[in-house]
Amino acid sequence: MNRRERRAADKRRDESARRRDTLPGAARPGIADLAAEASRLRAAGRIDDARAICRQILAREPAHVPALNLLGLMAQASGDHRGALKHFAKAIDADEANAACHYNAGHSQQELGHRNRAAAHFGRALALGMEEKAVPFILQGPTFGYIRRIAEKWPMPITSVELFGAEGLAPLAKDVFLCAALEVAILPHSKIEKVLAFARSELLRLASKPAPDDVDENVIGFACALARQCFINEYVYPLPETESSVAAALRDRLAHDLESGAGVTPLTLAAVAAYFPLHVLEYAEALLRRDWSADVDGLLRAQLREPLEEAADRATIAKLVPVEDSVSLDVMRQYEENPYPRWTVNPMAAFAAGEAGRTISAERQAGQDILIAGCGTGSHAVQIAQVYPNARLLAIDMSLASLAYARRKTRELGFRNIEYAQADILRLGSIDRSFDRIESVGVLHHLAEPLVGWRVLASLLRPGGRMRIGLYSDAARSLITEARARIATRGYRATPDDIRRCRQEIMQEPDRWWALIESKDFFGVSGCRDLLFNVMEHCFTIPQIAAFLREHDLSFQGFDPFEDPRVIGKFHAQFSGAADELDLDQWHRFETAHPDTFRGMYVFTAGKNKPSL
Repeated sequence: MNRRERRAADKRRDESARRRDTLPGAARPGIADLAAEASRLRAAGRIDDARAICRQILAREPAHVPALNLLGLMAQASGDHRGALKHFAKAIDADEANAACHYNAGHSQQELGHRNRAAAHFGRALALGMEEKAVPFILQGPTFGYIRRIAEKWPMPITSVELFGAEGLAPLAKDVFLCAALEVAILPHSKIEKVLAFARSELLRLASKPAPDDVDENVIGFACALARQCFINEYVYPLPETESSVAAALRDRLAHDLESGAGVTPLTLAAVAAYFPLHVLEYAEALLRRDWSADVDGLLRAQLREPLEEAADRATIAKLVPVEDSVSLDVMRQYEENPYPRWTVNPMAAFAAGEAGRTISAERQAGQDILIAGCGTGSHAVQIAQVYPNARLLAIDMSLASLAYARRKTRELGFRNIEYAQADILRLGSIDRSFDRIESVGVLHHLAEPLVGWRVLASLLRPGGRMRIGLYSDAARSLITEARARIATRGYRATPDDIRRCRQEIMQEPDRWWALIESKDFFGVSGCRDLLFNVMEHCFTIPQIAAFLREHDLSFQGFDPFEDPRVIGKFHAQFSGAADELDLDQWHRFETAHPDTFRGMYVFTAGKNKPSL
């Protein structure tokens, strides 16, 4: 059947469907049911029938996003990428915040050779939440083939020349989604990391040639993206001594060329930036006075302009109360050296986009005073600012480096209701302020005396106010406690070199340490230091939490929703009809039976009881 015949058959089928819909007494199927049926038919290979149902849906609801997206996917699968883009464009017009539609549009633009348009759609998809799900999509591309080559050669080592062959880095460079993800997201996958470490080594080899070959523009784009990834993860990839010396020589050559005013190739710049942050290099600011491509300019923004902006901002940050406690000073130094987490995209972009046109509840509309106690690099404060758009936020942290990062990101995103200041929670009782809501997640357990700090926060909470607290679970933290003991025994220090070596050792025993290797924090120097090398941490039990709440007249209001929805089902099954999600004694018994329940940490809300009349 040719295209004209297929269109005629589709038209006849649509007419038949419309006649059925108008028959007296005929039950008209709902749009949701039709959409589900269209998806089922597509999965079964009945493409013409699926298209007909999608058109039937669009006749009733022209801006129905799932139907438009499904038509686009079917056109894409048949190789009609221009037709697919028409459907995706209509879907995005109807729902600009739909990450899947942006991803699908990016794929078709890439297939048509429109790299910049593809990158724009992929970037938007990542910003709308796909950042956390990038790995499966990357594994659908050429990266998976390189993973397989490494596995086939194992246990024998493989060289980058053997791995990439005559094609070199071109296949990776053509994967626009991979490049977009490298620019904004840490990729928590050990096998992808191995491929990228080989790719970095190959870039270094190419850039170190006495007379480098002409390099394809796509490879330059990939090199810049990989250098940005290395900056985000703080150069966590393993660094053999021979590779380190070659990288240092290339860095020195770059510094000499900058001092003398000689030309610098984009490949040289990107290769050096994949091993060393540009903002620490001598004469690096001279790079800002030259004209570069968009890819190189993006690299300079991430590794030079933004760090310089943060460094200049540190002197302007208010110091609310001094940091004097010896343990607090040690913790402060850790996060001065390694601000955590390093985030790039708005963590609530999809949430904010979905709020457009919706009625916000009275509680969220209220002009509350909110304290973020231990805001780190500002991700948490930015999330709360979007949930409570009319609130006045005070976000405090001990680390000026973290606060400078937070302030830059907050300015970048346009939020004006967050006040940042340096302070130690232990001394906050002296600020003569109180709050309707206090957030302190993943912070108290790094104090010398966590309960003292929590007591200070409770004293700042107004009657009827609520606090959201996050504390490490003793039961769920057992593997990390074991890893920390092993690190101490083997003498690893909290330096980048030792963290890199320790990670490689852990990855040699994936069966034993799988829970660590699955953690996103494991794939960055700051995250790994926070996870395994923290200068101070305490763990808690649910009975300890319950005792503190009773002592300070706080009522338990529930744990945060679990990532695994089966947890609540198991909880109710364990206690049958008597299950009570606000009963901490039940939760303690549940955790005893399921010790991994709070693997991240306990995150819960407590309310301050109002005085009795």
